[in-house]
Amino acid sequence: MMFEFLKKFLGGGAEDMEDTEFFPVTTDMHSHLIPGIDDGAKTTEDSIRLIQGLQTLGYARLITTPHITGDHYKNTPEIILTGLNALQQVLAERKIEVSLHAAAEYFLDEWFLKKLQQGKLLSFGSENYVLVETGFLNKPANFTQIISEIKSAGYKPILAHPERYLYLYDDFNHYFRLRESGILFQLNLLSLTGHYGPKAKKIAEELIDARLIDLAGTDLHSESHLDKLMMLKKLPYYRKLMRLPLLNDSIDIQ
Repeated sequence: MMFEFLKKFLGGGAEDMEDTEFFPVTTDMHSHLIPGIDDGAKTTEDSIRLIQGLQTLGYARLITTPHITGDHYKNTPEIILTGLNALQQVLAERKIEVSLHAAAEYFLDEWFLKKLQQGKLLSFGSENYVLVETGFLNKPANFTQIISEIKSAGYKPILAHPERYLYLYDDFNHYFRLRESGILFQLNLLSLTGHYGPKAKKIAEELIDARLIDLAGTDLHSESHLDKLMMLKKLPYYRKLMRLPLLNDSIDIQ
């Protein structure tokens, strides 16, 4: 499958490869590349194929973000960083040159505040960005309190894929209020391809039109996602997104 992906990408027409409006960011800050710890890469070989696919798409720096939940993916910073170190070692042994780092995608469940109060979250950049997500149907009852405590602890919250939350769909002003509260928005690039359905695609486009997106991420889990990411350069809203002042490439990794 990986061979087919590379063949299709590298074998595109000259008009695609010479498109002067195609300026992808070179830092991806949302993916699931560490093998065996969540619903992303299952094996080290999976991880290698995904990383090489991202490199083919133009990414040079990857901040992978495994899930941390209180019930299903009970990862800790130690588990994630141990997995990161092992994967970095394999990359070095195979002479695959890529800047690979790790943070986490925190689910705002009933256990999150305890994690916040007990110790340091796995953030990234000197701004202490923390990537968070909620359930798709309902926002946590104490959402405002959680965001306030994240900020009070010295972190900057980034809401992963806001275009996918059904509880925000009834009133677009929800997005403006969230941004005004100090939350940054990270758009899933796959949303622009219709991968999550037509409504998520429509909301993603409206968020781009409103210039509410701060960061773009692949949310890469599998090789099937690579084929869809390859479609992006032909999409007008991808080009429009790339013209926004995205923060991806300004993130400084300590």
